[in-house]
Amino acid sequence: MATTAVPPGRLRRRLVVAFVLVAGVSAGVLAIGSYLLLRQARLDGSVQRAAADTRYELVLAAQFVPLTDARRADLLASFAGSGRQVLLVDDDNGPAAGPGPTPGPPLRSAVTAGQLGYERRRDHGRQLLLVGGRIPGSTAQLYSVTVEDDLVADLHQLRVALGVGWAATALLAAAVGHTLARRTLEPVGRASRAARAVAEGLLDTRLPVRGRDEFSDWSAAFNEMAAALQAKIEELSRAQARERRFTADVTHELRTPVTALVVAASLLREHLDALPAEARREAELLVTDVVRLRRLVEELMEISRLDAGRETLEARPVDVPALLRAIVDGRGWRDRVTVAGAGRRFVAHTDPRRLERVLANLVGNAVEHGTGERRATVRRDGDLLVVTVTDQGPGIPADHLPHLFDRFYKANPARAGAGSGLGLAIARENARLLGARLTVSSEVGVGTGFRLELPIDPDGGDR
Repeated sequence: MATTAVPPGRLRRRLVVAFVLVAGVSAGVLAIGSYLLLRQARLDGSVQRAAADTRYELVLAAQFVPLTDARRADLLASFAGSGRQVLLVDDDNGPAAGPGPTPGPPLRSAVTAGQLGYERRRDHGRQLLLVGGRIPGSTAQLYSVTVEDDLVADLHQLRVALGVGWAATALLAAAVGHTLARRTLEPVGRASRAARAVAEGLLDTRLPVRGRDEFSDWSAAFNEMAAALQAKIEELSRAQARERRFTADVTHELRTPVTALVVAASLLREHLDALPAEARREAELLVTDVVRLRRLVEELMEISRLDAGRETLEARPVDVPALLRAIVDGRGWRDRVTVAGAGRRFVAHTDPRRLERVLANLVGNAVEHGTGERRATVRRDGDLLVVTVTDQGPGIPADHLPHLFDRFYKANPARAGAGSGLGLAIARENARLLGARLTVSSEVGVGTGFRLELPIDPDGGDR
């Protein structure tokens, strides 16, 4: 069996989505966690370095105590000369001196209390870190200002890199998931196509067995099942062919002696009155049984021809109500069957002989097994001509209905009657040849109805 790609399906999409979700969520959690850890480490490192510098600056500033105006100027000049940006706040001797933003109240409160504190803030588009402390031996406060623009840029680059890495991981996971899902589901697709092919009658379908994994075991088991099924069906087909040949041969061999028996029975029937009374009953039974035997042989011959496909259609316009009325009148059923719609003309392009066979069987079945009013109705339903035959007999149990058209099947095998169990099977086969549909419905204690749906001639009138 040729290997072809499995078309995308819901299961494959679900597997790919699940793979992407697992990989994407895992990579996203790892990326976010890594970024937060690195960010915190970089920010803490910057604070620690700034705090160390601030402590050193406070020690240097203590050498200028007491802070007069001249000493304050010298202190700021020394820090500026060394490239340090500081802010000196002395509430006792005037406002803040030095470049940089004014520290916020929380930071000033902490520094006033003698603690070393810090805060981050944006000022004129720059990210600043302020670390301050009180100068030993003085109430003045010294704040070191650190520009963290490079740190912010590095963190931004880290975010971008992690985002790109996460997107690449998700795309890679999608590609890997799609490949794995396709390869994993490919054997399932082959098995589905093989099973569909077997269901369509291609019994020689087999699956390739590759490797030694579970799918290989599955393929081998499928091949064994298909081989066993093929052997069984071929055996059944041969048995059915033998049965059909046997039926045809037996029917052919019986035809000549049965014909002779029918001729003899006809002669015997003509002389029944001349027979003694004690022999007359047996002679009547013999004549009846010969007639039943002839009917059975004729039905077997017809079944054989239908099985062999030798039956042909000779279609021509047929007035169905008129044909139904002729069947009822010709068989002496006028007083037992009511024909509705016989006064109208419904024309169907069909084989009149086969249609007569179907209708005669249905009406005869109602006459033989039904009671009460027996009605045959012809009506048009769209592009169909519907013939219904109903009776008010005992009805048929529901479990018998699916088998009613089977050969030699009788709903009540113990019931004596002239039927062979082939009539309804022959009726359905003839209906199938006509392109018609024959169905049955029944209710115990109410009656039985047969429905024949026959395609109608589009030009057929309703008159």
